[in-house]
Amino acid sequence: MYYVVYGLLYAVSLLPLRLLFLISDLAYFILYYLVGYRKAIVMGNLEIAFPEKSLEERKKIAKDFYLNFTDTFIETIKMISISPKELARRGQCDVDHLNDLIAKGRNIHIMAGHQFNWEFANLMYARLLKIPFVGIYMPVNNKIFDRIFFKSRSRYGTIMVSAWDFKNKMHTIFNQQYILALAADQNPGVPNKAFWLKFFGKAAPFVTGPGKGAVKNNTAVVYVGFRKIKRGHYSFTAVPLADNGADHTAEELTLLYKKALEDAIRKDPSNYLWSHRRWRHEWKEDYSPFIE
Repeated sequence: MYYVVYGLLYAVSLLPLRLLFLISDLAYFILYYLVGYRKAIVMGNLEIAFPEKSLEERKKIAKDFYLNFTDTFIETIKMISISPKELARRGQCDVDHLNDLIAKGRNIHIMAGHQFNWEFANLMYARLLKIPFVGIYMPVNNKIFDRIFFKSRSRYGTIMVSAWDFKNKMHTIFNQQYILALAADQNPGVPNKAFWLKFFGKAAPFVTGPGKGAVKNNTAVVYVGFRKIKRGHYSFTAVPLADNGADHTAEELTLLYKKALEDAIRKDPSNYLWSHRRWRHEWKEDYSPFIE
């Protein structure tokens, strides 16, 4: 069954993106207007993040988000067969700061967020950088699609490591110079052990692993922000957060990351995963104190 599904998706991926975007347009119409997929969550998140905006302004952001969301799904299929030439044409990838750190022999932790299109960013950075590029991912429940996505995400050299298997493989990964890419805005599984920060003015838990790992291994820490230039075209910018992780606390590094992510989202608000329930946990007095 894997080969049947993979073969069908590969055939679809060979179509030009301008045709695939017609499928995205249809999916957008169905999700937003007919199904209303997580619309209450999206609108609730936007009200928290942008209380100063009118309802109509937030609806406009929501509509643009849904189109970005379906475009990302289509682009994820496209990356199954996308050529190096077309990939390069569709992304402006800032690597200067990262190359400087690599030349100095530094290990690097990249902290990114759920901005579109993180799948393209993974392929582009893995192709351009000259040391192992490690991506931590959450496996898909469907084993067929998990295998397909693993294969496509690894096409240009990314070392994909399951979040569940990271502890078993980390010693192998860390025995040479590396770049570790993490989506640091995940909701933690245990909120009482998270770092609690005000994210767009409301308390939200942040996973502690990225900051603690950077301090423990004294890595350089870089935020990579995503911006959609136009449909199918993106700009990825590396923002230095810390040259030496050990010079900071894990909380300080997480706060620097949070501020960079907020700034990027404010500049391009529809390009963030608003269907994610970022504020589903409520802070309690017996949790870690706020980091302002």
